[in-house]
Amino acid sequence: MEALALRLSQLDQLAGGAIRVVMFYDTLMRRRVDLPGLARASAVLAECVAGVRLHGTDQVIRMAPGGTRAPDPALPASTATPITLDDEEIGTAWLERPGPPSPLDELLLDRLAIAAAAVVERYGPARTTMADPALVELAISAEADEAARARALRLLGFAAGLPVRVVAVRSRLPLDQVGALICPARPVKAAPLGDTGVILATTVDPSAFPAGVHAGVGPAGSPHLSWQQARIALRFTTPREPVVRYDDLGALALLAEIPQDVAQDNADVAAIARMAGSPEDLETLDVYCATGSLRRAADLLHLHHSSVARRLEQIGRTLGIELTEPTGLTRIRLALTAWRLLQA
Repeated sequence: MEALALRLSQLDQLAGGAIRVVMFYDTLMRRRVDLPGLARASAVLAECVAGVRLHGTDQVIRMAPGGTRAPDPALPASTATPITLDDEEIGTAWLERPGPPSPLDELLLDRLAIAAAAVVERYGPARTTMADPALVELAISAEADEAARARALRLLGFAAGLPVRVVAVRSRLPLDQVGALICPARPVKAAPLGDTGVILATTVDPSAFPAGVHAGVGPAGSPHLSWQQARIALRFTTPREPVVRYDDLGALALLAEIPQDVAQDNADVAAIARMAGSPEDLETLDVYCATGSLRRAADLLHLHHSSVARRLEQIGRTLGIELTEPTGLTRIRLALTAWRLLQA
């Protein structure tokens, strides 16, 4: 009986402490405390260092129990929990308690994470990358009127008049990771749309796309036109050139407007399609078209230039095109691009 009474008294103490923790954070949220205030209050309550980190901005706040910034170096986190907003992990909250965690540490961190997410949602709508697909679709839809499009962009966190680029992406990586890499310090939103990912950003660094991602980058301006042009640019991507800016296509973009049946019936495109069963020949042709030089193609293929010349001579006979002549090189470049667009 004494043991049971002891356990019940402990449960009563934990329950009372838990209620006080919940009420404590409810009060902070009603007072609209900012992130440093949340971390400071949490450190005082926990009687140890409390920290908050936001992934999108690399903002780190560590507060000591005395209410001041915690000195470096940081201790290992004794307890940690993710901060989530709209099902996306946007940061981490943790405690640096020397010794074993307190029984209420997990509850305290859960409430801190909820409060931190509310602060981010209230004051920083663009800090979260993943967005409502319906809003993104409205922003890039050609059928939407300008008022509805402007409202969608505003709800997504883009200020009025801010130039927006649209990126069409095929990636196995999460879209929020890709968005954070290509536009780390400015507003960026992402959402899946069918089999293609959509990223809206105010600036895009084409060199920052991670390996394995194919992306077409539309120009800044009207989001619905940028989306259409980003999808066209995505069709021009290849393993050798996985990121294509629509602005860099120039007259090549006209090839995307050729009807599929017209392209398929073209003799040069049909010849490429027949040759596609030979990966070695297709790679040789691809590298030669990209470089326009036997020696540079040989360097990339790690072959002697005479070997590449023999391959191209044989391929030229098969295609019925003199590949080393300027006209022949132009024909085969156009045919290879048109064939790739059919595959895309």
